[in-house]
Amino acid sequence: MSGFTDRAEAALADPILKIAVERTAGTAEAKRGIAIDAFPDFEAARSRAAAIKDHVIAHLGAYLEQFEAKAIAAGAKVHWARTADEACAIVIAICKAEGAKSVARSKSMLGEEIGLPHALAEAGIGRVETDLAEHIIQLADERPSHIIWPAMHKTRDQVSALFKAKHRSPHQEETIAAMAESARRELRTQMLSADVGMSGANFLIADSGAVCTVTNEGNAELSLVPPRVHIVTAGIEKIVPSMPHAIHMLRMLARSATGAALTQYTTFYTGPKRAGDRDGPDAMHIVLVDNGRTKMREEGLAEMLRCIRCGACMNHCVVFRQIGGHAYGGTYPGPMGAVLTPVLDGLAPNRDLIHACTLNGKCQEVCPVRIPLPTLLKGWRDKSWREGLEPTSMRAGLGLWAWIATRPSLYRPVTTIAVRVMRLLGKKGWIASLPLAGGWTRHRDMPRPAAQTFMTQYKKARRP
Repeated sequence: MSGFTDRAEAALADPILKIAVERTAGTAEAKRGIAIDAFPDFEAARSRAAAIKDHVIAHLGAYLEQFEAKAIAAGAKVHWARTADEACAIVIAICKAEGAKSVARSKSMLGEEIGLPHALAEAGIGRVETDLAEHIIQLADERPSHIIWPAMHKTRDQVSALFKAKHRSPHQEETIAAMAESARRELRTQMLSADVGMSGANFLIADSGAVCTVTNEGNAELSLVPPRVHIVTAGIEKIVPSMPHAIHMLRMLARSATGAALTQYTTFYTGPKRAGDRDGPDAMHIVLVDNGRTKMREEGLAEMLRCIRCGACMNHCVVFRQIGGHAYGGTYPGPMGAVLTPVLDGLAPNRDLIHACTLNGKCQEVCPVRIPLPTLLKGWRDKSWREGLEPTSMRAGLGLWAWIATRPSLYRPVTTIAVRVMRLLGKKGWIASLPLAGGWTRHRDMPRPAAQTFMTQYKKARRP
């Protein structure tokens, strides 16, 4: 199924998917609400977080140069990649130079974005995903459906069946504890014996050259400390000026993502093992990836570079909670994915995706860095219109609507007739089927309109 519409249709027809997505997203929404209520001056903190990101984006080159110098001084090697292919080529070259046969990977959406799992497979390098949800996704041979909970579309029964089919020593009891223990047995040896540990970066600290990772399971530490080489792949927008700035962003990230005051495991890596250190990798490589980010800054999407990948926008999105993440088709789902996917994969093949939004503004309301996602999506729609990507039927329909709407003497009787017709089609307050609106009424009922148009009611209300 190549198009968003087809993928969305399939998702809407899957009742188990909706239950799984709604359960996780609903829990996340509730926990975030509690965490924000307990956060003093949260709105001021949001404004500060947005200002930090905007400052960095405006001075990106200077901060990246500072980070590179500090990271090199700490013993790391820094590489630059303009595209996804360049980034993968750099990583594979490092692995081959080290004679690596196996890689332990901590969860990284940037790795998914650049296609690193496929590149490793093509190079014949074994890969184990050490995050529990990513482990589930790897066993199922699927893509993540959420940037925080990659396996949120799976039910416990589905995961249990998957572990029994794939694990060498699967669980015997149908409990979450037993299933987690089965995954631990499967992953622990592979973590500790890997030649290379790979991670993304939640933040890059410019004034120290440190790399910050955030997990809830401690898998990053087990994946990155024992191997002899640590490879980081990070988008250039992950930079922050200093540790105090990083701590502020971490406070925003954890509460917005999981509703926690702070994530269980937050670690800062500054270079490889030094003389006297008891453990740590012998070499550390940091691959800084552009992959369209500079273009976004130059072409009106700089605000999207504020994103700290918390997932709050999708947890609160009415569309995402109906269809899940896979229907979006790209690396990133939800509202932020609808903005990013045209950048990464092109606008023409994703024309339907940019219309998969009601523009209700909930995503912007909960974003911890105040990204105006509805405005950015409207920008894509405008560009799609200007480039002639919208179908002829839509252009003709909107043209007819505009012609009528700009003629009040015609518009008012037309809307009066439309309201009366819709009321005739409604039963018990709802319309189950409506001509020219099958895309809506095929999966949900439409509220029956009021007996009179807004303008008619407005005029009556203004009469003495």
